[in-house]
Amino acid sequence: MSPPVVLFKGSDPSLVGDAVAEAVRGLVGDEDRSLMVDEFDADRYEHDGVADVGGLVDAAQTPPFLTPGRVVVGRQLAMFKIADLDALLGYLATPMPTTTLVLVWERGPRSGDTLPAVPKRLADAVAAAGGEVIDTNAGRGKQRSAWIEEQLAAADLRLDAAGRNRLADHLGEDPGRLPGVLATLVGVFGAGAKLGADDLEPYLIGDGDVAPWDLTDAIDRGDTAGALGVLARMLDAGRHPLQIMATLHNHIGRMVALDGAGAHDERAAAEILGIKGSTFPAKKALQQGRKLGSARLAAFVELLAEADLDLRGAKHLPDEAVIEVVVARLASRSRR
Repeated sequence: MSPPVVLFKGSDPSLVGDAVAEAVRGLVGDEDRSLMVDEFDADRYEHDGVADVGGLVDAAQTPPFLTPGRVVVGRQLAMFKIADLDALLGYLATPMPTTTLVLVWERGPRSGDTLPAVPKRLADAVAAAGGEVIDTNAGRGKQRSAWIEEQLAAADLRLDAAGRNRLADHLGEDPGRLPGVLATLVGVFGAGAKLGADDLEPYLIGDGDVAPWDLTDAIDRGDTAGALGVLARMLDAGRHPLQIMATLHNHIGRMVALDGAGAHDERAAAEILGIKGSTFPAKKALQQGRKLGSARLAAFVELLAEADLDLRGAKHLPDEAVIEVVVARLASRSRR
């Protein structure tokens, strides 16, 4: 029996979209989708310049016609504040038994760049209605590895250790690329295939983005070639040089803030930096700052200032060249 409501959330739009599409296919089964599914997004929420969820709630309360039930999909709900969802919360108190309501917590056209967290009142209302909240995020570290294994098993593909490592490296910070890669591999090799890294390589076009700390860690190690390789992936994935400069400013700025501040351990460093939660970033900044010393930190600040001017046209260089030069200089001087 289908739950009365399912709420999908996640930071990767493609993973959220794939999960919603699969769920709707499963709910419809062999029925007529055109009769059974009613989908809402920002365009349908808006009436006379005002967006509200009244139409979504009305659709959820409509009895089925010529089908055993209805599937009503409400997308882009992150465009609303919780106060705008009162009608939806009221519906969830007594949901229609013949409707499965699929809610999608994703940004709308005017939601801004940051996806807000699912409001607790909405999550609680979904749970109280007997529904479930599904997190589509792939996670990190061991959680990411386990997620990749689950996707491989679902696609009926078996990769050796080298193949799994290459696949994870290829995905980087773009796990949403995995379904497309797996579909290609199944199409080429067939279900049940056993593959290694060499089998995958021709079909791994354009490695995905990487985390910002992959770049700063390579710089801290003095690994110039590694830092430039990470930078290339970030640029290829669409990161603007100014975004990367912001990462470098934040990284060096933390070390400068701790230089001479008298922090003797990571807890004191975290307090100075205003870091809440894990003190690991403060520990890294404290250790690397001590390694570099005040003179090199001052030189790094000058390098960043020069790069800032160059990005604004001081030397008429391409932005990519400016960021490559400053990354190479920071890494090479970290090694000394």
